[in-house]
Amino acid sequence: MPFASSLFASSFAFVTVARLERNPTIKDEIQARGFGRDIPAGFLCYPVAQAADITGFKATIVPVGEDQAPLIEQTNEVVRRINRQAGVDVLPEARALIPRVGRLPGIDGKAKMSKSQGNAIPLSATADEIREAVRRMFTDPNHIMASDPGRVEGNVVFTYLDAFDDDHTAVEDLKARYIRGGLGDSIVKKRLDDVLQALLGPIRDRRRALARDPGYVLQVDKRGTAQAREITDATLRDVRAALGLFILN
Repeated sequence: MPFASSLFASSFAFVTVARLERNPTIKDEIQARGFGRDIPAGFLCYPVAQAADITGFKATIVPVGEDQAPLIEQTNEVVRRINRQAGVDVLPEARALIPRVGRLPGIDGKAKMSKSQGNAIPLSATADEIREAVRRMFTDPNHIMASDPGRVEGNVVFTYLDAFDDDHTAVEDLKARYIRGGLGDSIVKKRLDDVLQALLGPIRDRRRALARDPGYVLQVDKRGTAQAREITDATLRDVRAALGLFILN
């Protein structure tokens, strides 16, 4: 949309390459992907693109995982610099809204859940795919026998139960039994499978229903795009006026 591309370009005047490279989220991703110093420009500039998306709607609350919080702070740095240059608070700062479980690890226990790394459970996953993903989840490699005491920390199954099981008392009881010894991984995984099946089943069914009517989906997309363009165009006019930037027709 016009706003995102316009502010994306102008935002580079308010952020340095060195600052982008110091962003913890970007540093982690660079290391995980093995880029070294051969960093794609588009990848490095992602925080600026995100800042344009956030500020275009003058967002004040942005729901993100804890690993995305540094990107919100970088957005606020750009906002503060623009406001300082304009001499008026033309753009608001945003606050990261992080859920109780701020980051979901991949089912292999490595890094975070990511489609590109093949360690995610997609919302469209079938019942069998969910069951197989839970079966392969990383637990405690030293918990060989059900009678062995187990570790909850770093145990992906318990991390997911903390995130998605509404019966927190039951989950805490399972943790105590697991730590004490006498509780097998299969029982814990069966509970998680039941929780995820109940959670993702309706989402999968709704997705399947929408897929049968692509015309409706396209209509919703076009209507949303038009509404978004109206909002972001107004924000762009505010920013240009505040900075004394005017485009001649």
